[in-house]
Amino acid sequence: MPLEVSIVTAERNIFSESGVEKLIVPGALGELTILPQHAALITGLEPGEVRIIHGQDEISMVVTGGFMEVKDDAVTVLADAAERAEDIDAARAEEARRRAQERMAGREASMDLSRAEASLRRALIRLRVAERQRRRGGTRSGTPPRTGA
Repeated sequence: MPLEVSIVTAERNIFSESGVEKLIVPGALGELTILPQHAALITGLEPGEVRIIHGQDEISMVVTGGFMEVKDDAVTVLADAAERAEDIDAARAEEARRRAQERMAGREASMDLSRAEASLRRALIRLRVAERQRRRGGTRSGTPPRTGA
């Protein structure tokens, strides 16, 4: 029996589909692969890439952290923020990377280094996912309509 996967943020439903064969997420202790009949699980998520394998298609998105629950082949990801690969504005992500690097290089006394590092990490993840999407040739074929807002 395949997985039923929902990825939601406080603002909207990013993804909701059944028939998913595999889900790969950035768990708090490393990358996790969820397959059908996975044991029940609740875990925190780190900022990173979520990959959804659905037949021959692979859907990628970025999450900035959150939680995941697996129970009875239903997976719910409650993400702090999430963005589909095809929605990533690479120019904006590159600008965020540049600003974070400049803040870190300046090392002003009032600068919050951990915040700048987190911004840099988010920008690099978004750029990596956008580049992988570009190399794959854009969106997946047969993309169903988006659910949510």
